[in-house]
Amino acid sequence: MKRLTRSETARFLLEHDNYLILSHRRPDGDTTGSAAALCLGLRQLGKTAFVLENKEVSQRFRWLHEGLTKSAPEGNETVVSTDVASPSMLPEAFQPLLGKIALRIDHHGSATSFTDAELVDPNSASCAELIWDVLSLMGVQADKKIAEAVYVGTSTDTGCFRYSNTTAHTFETAAVCARAGARIYELNQELFETNTLGRLKMQGWIVEHMKMLSGGKMAICAIPRAVEEEIGVTQDDMDNISSFPRTVAGVCVAATLRETADGDTKISVRAVPGYDAAKVTEKFGGGGHKGAAGASLKMPLAEAAEAVEKAMLELG
Repeated sequence: MKRLTRSETARFLLEHDNYLILSHRRPDGDTTGSAAALCLGLRQLGKTAFVLENKEVSQRFRWLHEGLTKSAPEGNETVVSTDVASPSMLPEAFQPLLGKIALRIDHHGSATSFTDAELVDPNSASCAELIWDVLSLMGVQADKKIAEAVYVGTSTDTGCFRYSNTTAHTFETAAVCARAGARIYELNQELFETNTLGRLKMQGWIVEHMKMLSGGKMAICAIPRAVEEEIGVTQDDMDNISSFPRTVAGVCVAATLRETADGDTKISVRAVPGYDAAKVTEKFGGGGHKGAAGASLKMPLAEAAEAVEKAMLELG
């Protein structure tokens, strides 16, 4: 595996063609926006590029990939992954491509190398920022579509520029998007200001059922799948729901556990500066950043909640 700089990555992308771009499981705004921006930028330069259709992309972000996807690989593409920290983050349908991925572009410091070459910058608040850095070095001009894809990735991974990972470079990237015509106000309203009734009901359930730990510095909430079905929440309703317990005054670390359809458990941990969310998830084979990390556990919800609570308390 070879570590590349931004300039070396730009050179790689200019030298190759016929791209197939991958996103990760349970796609968020960053992986979806990054894949779209890269695809659009490569096409602007006359390259053949497609995003491999990820059936898990929700309605909230699906518009970003309209006109960009193909349903299956052809076998001769230059495969690039965006915002994928480890092989386990690839959707099951993408797993056969392991060993064939030429380049990984990512910003997770806690990650597992699995490609021939990679551009990884854990100091970048979002993968979308990295994508734009590389595209600009390649001579790509920001148009409205590219700008909106980059803005979605950058804004969602920084909580609309509220999280501690936000840097001056983040704002500079957002400024590029604004100048290129991205619908900043409309996107902010849609992504951060609008709540469905189902999401509000779920937040109410979390308030009633979360457990406070370490004198109120930590919070954990385990959500049974039956509760999600009873409330009637969608995937979009649950997007970034893990950040909600962390908003309680005094809470420095919060973990949200969700029961999956096959009886396993997905955990998401959020932490303020001074605490490391990844130290919790790494115990279960996951990873991420100090401020936000996740993992999947092959164990029932109640058992997983006990294990995660123990790992959280070990943070001190």
